[in-house]
Amino acid sequence: MIKYHPSEALLEAHAAGELPASMSIAVAAHCELCSCCADKLAHYEAKAAESAFSDESVKHTEANAEHDALFAEIMASIISGESVPMTKVSASPSTEIEVAGERYNLPTALRRYHHLGWSSIGAISRARLPLNEGDTRASLLHIGMNGSVPSHTHKGMEVTLLLSGHFEDEHDKYVPGDFIVLDGSNHHTPQTHDGCLCYTVADAPLHFTKGVSQLLNTIGRVIY
Repeated sequence: MIKYHPSEALLEAHAAGELPASMSIAVAAHCELCSCCADKLAHYEAKAAESAFSDESVKHTEANAEHDALFAEIMASIISGESVPMTKVSASPSTEIEVAGERYNLPTALRRYHHLGWSSIGAISRARLPLNEGDTRASLLHIGMNGSVPSHTHKGMEVTLLLSGHFEDEHDKYVPGDFIVLDGSNHHTPQTHDGCLCYTVADAPLHFTKGVSQLLNTIGRVIY
């Protein structure tokens, strides 16, 4: 059972289109896995739509005029019997990715990113999404069977959405759909028995709290 969810503020901001792409993907993917948050999101979307299309907020902008003109042109073409050029629809993106010999289904919000370059060290593999959001990094993170991430805390904020498999740390056990938000006040050592795939958003590298070897620094670079 999913125990960790986005805040009400995040859901409302997502419905209003106010989140950066990295966080928007996280919230959308969680809502696809969590019917409770999907219902809340639908409520906030209806609220945002009502606000956007209320009599007080609707104005006939230049963009509206261009849309109306294009619609009128298409209707005139249909009435006159002329053909209208059709936009070619590209093939649907893959619903799966393969990493470390395992195949995983992706939520809709992540399916466009099924062709990514993976970096690996030991049981940990990371593929970064090309979102170009400055210091904020969005990635798919895979930990193989019986793998773990060394004990660490966070220099900034990190969101982890568990997509498949399970992992646990000193605080809890996590299932697909769990939306876990951590910062510098949190310390943990994630480990998995069956392997797991996560979507992560971080705005700073990890800070390892045990050992100072070059290996840990390398793992930190791979994950961030």
